[in-house]
Amino acid sequence: MTTRIDTRFAELRAEGRPALVTFITAGDPDMATSLEILKTLPSAGADVVELGMPFSDPMADGPAIQLAGQRALKGGQTMVRTLQIVREFRKGDDTTPIVLMGYYNPIYSYGNERFLADAKSAGVDGLIIVDLPPEADDELCLPAMDAGINFIRLATPTTDDKRLPRVLQNTSGFVYYVSITGITGAASPDPAKVAASVAHIKAKTQLPIAVGFGVKNAEQARAIGEAADGVVVGTALVNAVAGTLDANGKATAATAGAVADLVRDLANGVRSVKKSPAAA
Repeated sequence: MTTRIDTRFAELRAEGRPALVTFITAGDPDMATSLEILKTLPSAGADVVELGMPFSDPMADGPAIQLAGQRALKGGQTMVRTLQIVREFRKGDDTTPIVLMGYYNPIYSYGNERFLADAKSAGVDGLIIVDLPPEADDELCLPAMDAGINFIRLATPTTDDKRLPRVLQNTSGFVYYVSITGITGAASPDPAKVAASVAHIKAKTQLPIAVGFGVKNAEQARAIGEAADGVVVGTALVNAVAGTLDANGKATAATAGAVADLVRDLANGVRSVKKSPAAA
């Protein structure tokens, strides 16, 4: 199968630059505003979009993304509404890859078969399910791939050589390398350490490597992009949403624009990286 994710990374490899992968939480601070933000991301410079599925117990997420999920859930966000956001986005954009990121419980509650069918028809290209290990591939990973949806696995600084082949075995689309140990937004990555880790993983797979957790600005995005095939930014964008909300936690006229402005800045950082097409 060839998904929008595969196509996009191939295009960027030919251009000789890394991808900017942006994360926002579906329904934060409300469904209409999150859709508005989503629609602005590609024109602002996002190459791939991760859309967070709100969950009440997000164990891998730092305070900013936890609060975003709480705002979304308080506003009535559900899996049905999250897939509807993707459908609405697809009415105007049929090329930007959309990855749903989150935890297994909401999918399990929705029903795996129903979820994969609805996600595919809505226009979802990939899944990142942080609490489903490779040992549970029969549960969702393999059915997702059969449905034409990439299943993207996380590798971390603690993924050793014994574990890495198992992590990579059924991964598709790209590998998400978590640049720090701990939760999202907790620290900034060390570009030299990231470069060494990316090179190590690249020796084991032909898949693109996108690096996330801790990238906050254009300078960091450029530095990480020197080694990686993609740079993932999430907490900084979620903070941009939170910083524009009114005293009641509601969106303001500045909300979508603040996110787009930050994405443009990050995109400038990523696009300043020049690689030979063979190395991209």
